Amino acid sequence: MIPAFLWGTTYAVTQYTLADWPPLLLGAIRALPAGLILLAIKPSTPKKEDWPILFGLGAINIAIFFGMIFIMALTLPSAISSVGMVSVPVFAMFYHWLVHKQRPGLAQGLCGAALIFLAWLLFDPSSLSLNPLGLGAMLAAITCIVIGSAITKSLGGRMPWWTVLTWQLIIGGTMLTLAAAFQGIIAPTSYIAAFDSFSVVNFVGIVWVVVLNTALGYSLYVWALQRMSVVEFAFGGIANPLAGILTGMILLGEAFSLFQYMLMFGMIMMPLLPALLTARVRGKALTAS
Repeated sequence: MIPAFLWGTTYAVTQYTLADWPPLLLGAIRALPAGLILLAIKPSTPKKEDWPILFGLGAINIAIFFGMIFIMALTLPSAISSVGMVSVPVFAMFYHWLVHKQRPGLAQGLCGAALIFLAWLLFDPSSLSLNPLGLGAMLAAITCIVIGSAITKSLGGRMPWWTVLTWQLIIGGTMLTLAAAFQGIIAPTSYIAAFDSFSVVNFVGIVWVVVLNTALGYSLYVWALQRMSVVEFAFGGIANPLAGILTGMILLGEAFSLFQYMLMFGMIMMPLLPALLTARVRGKALTAS
């Protein structure tokens, strides 16, 4: 649950410590130093034939995804960002259904439909005013997770997980650095303001995002992914939206109505139910045998 919790704090920590910084710059600062830290801890060199797929993963999993995450962090409430991201399993379900013709089970389909309904109620413009740019970034970030995860899974044991993690951070971080440099040249105002007003609070936010959220969080995630069951993985994910809600309350003073909190709780629970039902059926089968 540690990496999930750390990732859930990204939105509130960014708004609290780095509110006026450009998203591309934040993405570059988060990715490239973390990748270099991991490379220093355990050096690795990909094979020649692995570079193309690492560039693809770096672009999808890091460059585009991190850029979208920081746009969300700067334009949406922390709780909304973290809870909205729990809809990833629904998007993944539709992706595998359309692309790989893997039809979802009844429980998955019902829970997915319920999650969509709850999200529709939560994100209703008449009850909650949200930035369209932030919502668009959320959809793009979810798409990156679904496609990036499918590509990563297709690798199998082709590359050591540390190599994949390290070099996609370095490659994606380099892409973001180049993009940020270009933006800084053509629109330098926000970059100059960020560096001119650099403070201890900014430094703490950067350390949190680079060392804890990325270097530690991603290392634990990839390590745990190879050792956890589907149910354990699903339960670990609860920490992400809970962290977003709690840090939003503590750092930003975010508050919602009881009905909105109930909708958030429902959205958090929906992705868990299929895994719980599967585990229960398997448990009964083992008991019977």
